[in-house]
Amino acid sequence: MSVSVRPRRRSIGGMIPLLGLLWIVYNAIVLVGASSMLERVVSSFTLPSGAVWTMRGGEVLIALSLFALYVEMLKSTRTGTSSVIEHSLSVLVFVLFLVEFIVVPGAGTATFLLMTLMALLDVIAGFSISIFAARRDFAIDRTVE
Repeated sequence: MSVSVRPRRRSIGGMIPLLGLLWIVYNAIVLVGASSMLERVVSSFTLPSGAVWTMRGGEVLIALSLFALYVEMLKSTRTGTSSVIEHSLSVLVFVLFLVEFIVVPGAGTATFLLMTLMALLDVIAGFSISIFAARRDFAIDRTVE
């Protein structure tokens, strides 16, 4: 009895960079003229120390971007042909962030700069992690022979 195991194909939706989706969200907020939403207080808590901790809309976007960056780093540990497409899309997202930060006045904020830096980190870490994983896979394949 032989069992045939086919490699699992990734869906197109799984290859879309999450930071690209947050780029779309930020642009939608700025495009509709709701950029004041980025400065609006979303939540406020009094800590046991007595300090008041507030979170604004822009900080929520930064927190979501950090979560997206974590997921993107997990995705970059997978090797295969689709990882090349994922890395290319991540580079495209970083270029979009960078050009928009430099050229568009509504993107000249600290929130957008931090999101741009996360996109850059996604590109650098994605390539680094993929190279490391490929070396590991290559070393394992050579020792099996």
